[in-house]
Amino acid sequence: MLTAFLSRSQRRIPQFASSLYIPRNAIMPKYISNDELAELMKTEGKVAGKDYLVVDVRDEDFAGGNITNARNIPSREFSVAVYDLAQKLKEVEVMVFHCALSQARGPKAARIYEETRQNLNIPAEYGPQEVLILRGGFTEFQRKFGTDPTLVEKWDPEVWEGAEEWS
Repeated sequence: MLTAFLSRSQRRIPQFASSLYIPRNAIMPKYISNDELAELMKTEGKVAGKDYLVVDVRDEDFAGGNITNARNIPSREFSVAVYDLAQKLKEVEVMVFHCALSQARGPKAARIYEETRQNLNIPAEYGPQEVLILRGGFTEFQRKFGTDPTLVEKWDPEVWEGAEEWS
């Protein structure tokens, strides 16, 4: 009986392990640091929505502030909006995705966006588009730049009290 149980369990392990496998050609967007994003945003002549766009996929946790000129597309709505997003923003050079910590929702949205963009076969005339994930998410960004209105808007410090303990 125990032998039969073990053999069934052992058969499940390869199935589970294979579900964790990431193909060699899988799309894995790169990360951008808080300082690099701040520098991009403050670069003279760079325009949000034209040269770069920050996409914030936080849901209810969007309250309390956001990166200036970021577009909020809640993660629960992202899969419905991604096709239009990729079509309409094909000329934007840099796309930066994030959520609160950029550990799950932000990276997933960046990967889905990049896959959608590739599946659309956007003509080369639009040029390459860099898809990035904000390291540390908005939690880290607001910790460093929350009081800078050129980088963060609608910031409410009360919402972010104790944020050090979140990560």
